Amino acid sequence: MVKIHDISVLISGDTPAWPGDRFVLHRVQEIARGDVCNKSSMDIGSHIGTHVDAPYHFERDGITIDRIPPDTFFGPARVVSFLEVEKIDLAQIRTVPLSGVERILFKTRNSSLWQESTFREDYVYLAPEACRVLAESGLKLVGVDYLSIEEYGRRSFESHHILLSKGIALLEGLDLSDVSPGDYELTALPLKIAGGDGSPVRAVLKEIAP
Repeated sequence: MVKIHDISVLISGDTPAWPGDRFVLHRVQEIARGDVCNKSSMDIGSHIGTHVDAPYHFERDGITIDRIPPDTFFGPARVVSFLEVEKIDLAQIRTVPLSGVERILFKTRNSSLWQESTFREDYVYLAPEACRVLAESGLKLVGVDYLSIEEYGRRSFESHHILLSKGIALLEGLDLSDVSPGDYELTALPLKIAGGDGSPVRAVLKEIAP
């Protein structure tokens, strides 16, 4: 059997969220109360948990989530591990073979932060210098294992602009704790939200048979 890795985080009221974002599940019908079925509504941000940033998230003329080709989120992906760094900068990116790679996911110490219930500001991020290299590498998607690729508090959002302005989708909020570096098949389809700037996803990696 080929192994499937669920690299999504559980969405609940206790899931760490970017300041200002939230998730609330409202039970509008319950069998236990005599209703015919269980039914809920959700107050959910478009960037909660494991999610995709569309270019429109930061680019005025960027494409929205419903216009990104689905094959962006389905296909070969390379997992690269940097467990001992505070940021992924040019020095690290220069060690990564990018030729022929369409999707890259960065595994860092961030994956362990999902064990905490509060948001952490000191997560590992992608430095702008690294993003410039990634932006010129023909990638379709860049993934990270916390809620943003950007250094917390950086108001220019330079790393986002560098990648999103090239039409590169960002897959944020991954949990790569149990995934080894290497090549996989990624599936991480967002909802088809008209005019959406982003969407939560269920992301999985399928091991490639030798």
